[in-house]
Amino acid sequence: MRILMGQSDNRKSALTSTAMLAVIRYAMGVRYVALGSLLALTSLPAIVFAQPSCPGIHVKIPNIENNTGTVACALFESPEGFPAEFLHSATHIVMMKIQDTKARCSFLDIPTGTYALAVIHDENMDGKLNTNFLGVPTEGYGFSSGAEAGMSAPSFEAARFSYDGGTLDLAIRLSY
Repeated sequence: MRILMGQSDNRKSALTSTAMLAVIRYAMGVRYVALGSLLALTSLPAIVFAQPSCPGIHVKIPNIENNTGTVACALFESPEGFPAEFLHSATHIVMMKIQDTKARCSFLDIPTGTYALAVIHDENMDGKLNTNFLGVPTEGYGFSSGAEAGMSAPSFEAARFSYDGGTLDLAIRLSY
């Protein structure tokens, strides 16, 4: 009888081991399926998951001279401090790294109104537009509405644009 019980215990143990192995294999299979799904999703093009353009002011800067430094985009809602005092007077400032001599700044949750934009290529990242001894800029700069600097920076009125609260795409070309 003792031998039969031993065999029965061995059978129970073998059945339990087989059941446990099946559970472990099942759990590992689920893990592999989950990992495979994750890898498949991460390899899909980002465009599949792209959201429609968010409401806001989106600024493309396409002609940056080099990849050194950052681009500073300053949004002004009044003439006060435009454009020279952007660190003190701009209502919104976005600093972006340059990639492939291009940058993009986005201003979200902006109320409707009249604004002006100033963009600088801050090559040495000191937070200002550097000039030579004559006051001529030595770093790239640009303004909204195609406003250009002559003997001085353009006025707020020359660079102003209206924003209706929707999606507004602007392109600002820098002058060097």
